[in-house]
Amino acid sequence: MKSYDVIVVGAGDVGLGIAFRAAAEGLSTALIDKGNVGGTCVNSGCVPSKTLICTADRIMEAAGDLKLGIKSARIAVDFRAVMERMRRVVMSGRKGIQEGLAGSENLEFLNQEGRFLDEHTLEVGADKIRGKKIFIASGARPALPPLKGLNDIAYLTNESVLELKKKPASLIFIGGGYIALEYAHFFSALGVKVSIVDRNKTFLRFGEPEISELLQAEMAKRVDLQMGVETLDVRAAGGGYALRVKDIGTGRKKELLAEAVMVSAGRRSNADILQPEKAGIELDKANFVKVDQYLRTNRKHIWALGDAIGRAMFTHAGDKEAEIAWHNATQRKKIPMNFEVVPYAVFTYPQIASVGLTEGQAGKEGREILVGRARYSDTVMGEALGEFDGLAKAVVAKDSGKILGFHIIGPQAAILIQEVVNAMTNGADVNSITGAMHIFPALSDIITETLGNLE
Repeated sequence: MKSYDVIVVGAGDVGLGIAFRAAAEGLSTALIDKGNVGGTCVNSGCVPSKTLICTADRIMEAAGDLKLGIKSARIAVDFRAVMERMRRVVMSGRKGIQEGLAGSENLEFLNQEGRFLDEHTLEVGADKIRGKKIFIASGARPALPPLKGLNDIAYLTNESVLELKKKPASLIFIGGGYIALEYAHFFSALGVKVSIVDRNKTFLRFGEPEISELLQAEMAKRVDLQMGVETLDVRAAGGGYALRVKDIGTGRKKELLAEAVMVSAGRRSNADILQPEKAGIELDKANFVKVDQYLRTNRKHIWALGDAIGRAMFTHAGDKEAEIAWHNATQRKKIPMNFEVVPYAVFTYPQIASVGLTEGQAGKEGREILVGRARYSDTVMGEALGEFDGLAKAVVAKDSGKILGFHIIGPQAAILIQEVVNAMTNGADVNSITGAMHIFPALSDIITETLGNLE
């Protein structure tokens, strides 16, 4: 049986971050993954989806040029070319990682499925390996609802949708989370008739209501939104599919037809594949690996991070967890993972970015708060862009002036929010932003404008 100083399960961004750190320190390291290197982010998540969404954004911008006095010619989209470009970008990312692994000393990539035999031993293919320290970064996969007829149809997921060669004329999404919203933006921009079916009355119900409401109003202009609706069953019909749904409030039933159906009902942990029970590793009710604030499991030599723990399922959060987990596995002084300052973005049109608490969440915690609001059009650049709907909202602690939450919907939201994230991470107050000069006129003025409107 071969022994290693470090075993990492999962060759996505998060697992690679641990594996490369361990190998660089001269530790014998095994990296296990039966799939393509790069994990979800490179192969079926951030990289391909944002490559496609960039195309959708350009289409939407061109469609809105009339407000700037530009009459755009009719846009023709080569769907095959768009998809092939995305695949080239994915292959480039995958190839870069493969070359990095091949050129690393002390690092062995085992391209097979692994499962625990005990708390130090894993079975990988026909071999058994043993590790002193083990890191679980096994990721997640699409969650499939127990929907009658689903297993009888060729449904799409965030993975199989990337294999499409022909643009569907119509597409129904089962579920209205991040993945559905972003792909609904992409396909509707390309002229596909899109529907979203979701049990909830509103999108992103955990977010700031003002942001969610504006997104829903904008999406409704080009997407058929079936909200507060339960999906009963699905079947093949007339060269496509029929989805039978029921309004949760009224009980009224109806049938929706589309050429394609995509399941976007969340993600489930891959931890079960590893048979963690054989190592005595505790899972929560949703099958995610349980960890403490230092990302350690109930086994002192095993850490878990990334989508495997289900806390903040974003690549940037996973990268930070890799940094912290490695520190805590190798240093005496431990550092907790701060999930309160994990930002997120939804790359729809308009774009959304958020970090920290909403006004409602802060109120439930009994905090005395100040709230600031501003519209893009309150700034010179926002008005120049003709952006009259986008807005930002700040939630600030009244006593300390520290930012508890910040939420934006509009152009470049994911970029604009970064200085707020930096301030929150460093424990700085509002003055750390408003006291600094901002280039005028630039969209970043919306941050200072929002913080200047606190009341």
